[in-house]
Amino acid sequence: MFTAFLFLWTFFYAIFLVIACAVLPFARRFTLVRVWAHVLLTVLKWTCGLDYRIEGRENLPPGSHIALWKHSSSWETIAMALVFPRQVWVLKRELTWIPVVGWGIRMVHAIAIDRKSGHSAVSQVIAQGKERLAEGDWIMIFPEGTRMPPGQTRRYGVSGALLARETGRFLVPVAHDAGRFWPRRGLRKKRGTIRVVIGPPVSAAGRDPREVNQEVQAWIEATVARLEGRAPAH
Repeated sequence: MFTAFLFLWTFFYAIFLVIACAVLPFARRFTLVRVWAHVLLTVLKWTCGLDYRIEGRENLPPGSHIALWKHSSSWETIAMALVFPRQVWVLKRELTWIPVVGWGIRMVHAIAIDRKSGHSAVSQVIAQGKERLAEGDWIMIFPEGTRMPPGQTRRYGVSGALLARETGRFLVPVAHDAGRFWPRRGLRKKRGTIRVVIGPPVSAAGRDPREVNQEVQAWIEATVARLEGRAPAH
């Protein structure tokens, strides 16, 4: 039931979003994105008994910065709109090819990249990310690039750390255990409460981006392991 609602609500809301965005400034457009996310998470709670709790909001620095999210589920792609201030997302360009939904994605200033293009994708994130940060938007990045099963990770992409170093903004790590409740494959969702932990901001100024990534990844993976009640992944 929820999955059917997810697709129908997203499709028809995208039609409304495209029409509304033709006359609304971006700040007002993002308010509509929050409505979309709020409705989905409310229906998720009603139909599947799956709620969430946010910890560490006090770690959000003032201004606009870059958030690096653990990616283990579809849940966080919805929830991030409610957890952080006004934002844009770094996502794979294939999502913009979806009829109607892709138009809506373009209207909210997403940074759509070709993940196979390597250096050019990193350059695109940095160039467009600078523009979005200057406009007052947070940048949401999944540094693993794809959803990972619980207990697994992969090398984090360097674009977020490079963008933070070049702009003097912070990296804010975000860990959660959504993968336990809403797996990356399959329709079934488990009852419970997803815990989202916002970590202390990390400065990349004057540092090697690889070293920064290692610090952020170590915190995120250790925190996820703690939330899931297991030993950290290596």
